[in-house]
Amino acid sequence: MLQGIRNASQHWLGKIVLTIIFTLLIAGVGIFGVEEFFRGGASNKVATVGSTPITAEQVRQAYQNQLQRYQTQLKRPLTPDQARMLGLDRQVMSQLITEAALDQKTHDLGLAVPDASVIKAIHEEKSFQNQQGQFEPALFYQTLQRAGLNEGLFVREQRSVIARLQLAEAVSSDLHVPLAMREAVHRYTTERRAAAYLMLTPSVAGQIPEPTDEELKTWYEANKSGFRAPEFRAANLLVVEPESMAKPDAITEADARAAYALNKDRYGTPEKRTIQQIVFPDAAAAEAARKAIGDGSKTFDAVAAERGTDEKDLTLGTLTKGELFDKAVADAAFALPEGGVSEPVQGRFGTVLLRVTKIEAGTVKPFEAVEGEIRKALALARARDAMETTRDAIEDQRAGAKPLADIAAERGLKIVTVKAVDVNGKGPDGQRITDIPDAETTLPALFRAEIGGDNEPLRTKTGGYVWYDVTGIDAAHDKPLDQVKDGVKAGWTATEIAKRLQAKGRELVEKINKGETIEAAAQEVGVNLQEAQDLARNQAKDMLTADVVNLIFATPVGKAGTAAAGDSRAVFKVTAATVPAFVADSPSDKQITQSFQAALADDVLSQYISEVQKNAGVKVDAAALKRAIGGEY
Repeated sequence: MLQGIRNASQHWLGKIVLTIIFTLLIAGVGIFGVEEFFRGGASNKVATVGSTPITAEQVRQAYQNQLQRYQTQLKRPLTPDQARMLGLDRQVMSQLITEAALDQKTHDLGLAVPDASVIKAIHEEKSFQNQQGQFEPALFYQTLQRAGLNEGLFVREQRSVIARLQLAEAVSSDLHVPLAMREAVHRYTTERRAAAYLMLTPSVAGQIPEPTDEELKTWYEANKSGFRAPEFRAANLLVVEPESMAKPDAITEADARAAYALNKDRYGTPEKRTIQQIVFPDAAAAEAARKAIGDGSKTFDAVAAERGTDEKDLTLGTLTKGELFDKAVADAAFALPEGGVSEPVQGRFGTVLLRVTKIEAGTVKPFEAVEGEIRKALALARARDAMETTRDAIEDQRAGAKPLADIAAERGLKIVTVKAVDVNGKGPDGQRITDIPDAETTLPALFRAEIGGDNEPLRTKTGGYVWYDVTGIDAAHDKPLDQVKDGVKAGWTATEIAKRLQAKGRELVEKINKGETIEAAAQEVGVNLQEAQDLARNQAKDMLTADVVNLIFATPVGKAGTAAAGDSRAVFKVTAATVPAFVADSPSDKQITQSFQAALADDVLSQYISEVQKNAGVKVDAAALKRAIGGEY
């Protein structure tokens, strides 16, 4: 290419063309910048809030973090379609826009966080502290490394986070819950009611005549959705799990013994030692104390007393070697005889002298007692290691159009034949089908696939794979009346009973509200009158459901009402309502205040952020967002 340019530059026409090309190139660089020009003018910004940008890298990182959190909670991977259905992209962008809005406002207000505050926040972060609660630089850098962050980027982000928190606290802190709100909440939560009631059972409705064919047909047409057969699918599943591929008999005795020798601690209880420790300011002081203990002029306990070490701090505990955080201390302690005192040991937190006061010997089961367990574990580990090889081999056979049944027969694997299953994992009889592996993943895949489709295998929770072929689809349809006539008749009858009970309930309520006693109403229908005391909102009691109780609270004292209660109907009269006196600053009032302060703060902060976004202006590049989440540029 360069030689072609050189050749073209020797001709007058080539010189003119090259001059035009380089003029346009220089102009493009001047307008777009070098990086943007050579990337085709594509912007790295996904959104802006005022002058604060949200970059593609920010979006990608936040999206991956959120995706990882969801996958950890669900204990299974999510496809891009599933992530979109959960709204992960919207959640991520909403969070980033909120943070950018606060960053924009802190910039506009000229807020700055000093280095001392950032350092203090980092030092106080529990993730960066050792067991003694002290900041540990090694932990700090290890944590950043695992998260893929460098120190400068993390410090900048922490500075922004602190500024956002300070702004948020200035906006939403020290909010007072209005007295009127506290009194209203007090009335709502503490009011108690009493009511007299009677239950109209289905027998009160009397004899229901047989329905005519026309009545059944009319009711069926109005309630057809209740008799709709769901879509059912038939499928063949080839399940390959490490457990099914593991062959313990193929493990040699030599391999099993080698594994036993490497992991003896697993097959028993490890040795424990009761260890005491005295800390010294330097190695010289520790050496002097060790000599005094060695020549008998001082005891270990006397040295501890001189150092001001009390009994609580003197004994580390009865520990295994693995439970000691400091390796140097662990090695020295477990090299001592019982009652022995160590030479000075340079530990992570200073120079120490150690004494072992008690040794509890470890126990180990003999090889013969755990041979079967070891063989199973080794076979399972090898099966897991070979799982990808097995997957590739089966995929090659699938590419050759070999049926799953033939692959299973050739490899000695089991085919799971599902004759009919709905999307909820139930068969036509309504019973759950239990032999579908990882049903929460497999079922959605079955209902996305087509007959004869080329389906990717599904990964199971245990590290195996499921191959599947849909062999039949019975589409969802309305069951004909002849098939569901008994169910339609039962539904029609229940509806008629409910209508009669509703009418009777309204009739009794009207009589009671006109002055007839509820006792007379109960006597009229031949049922027992009952009393309910100390009723609370949203809480069922005795025969009264929560819905009936809530209707009692919506009915004035002295008035009657009626409501459905399962297949019966309640008729009630509110006899009393009591509310304890409201006392400001009482324990219950303080609890109400505490509960609602957080809600008020959230509302105020949400409105503030919304106003900041509105004033600053939010622009989102949908195409750039799609590229960022999809990992494209």
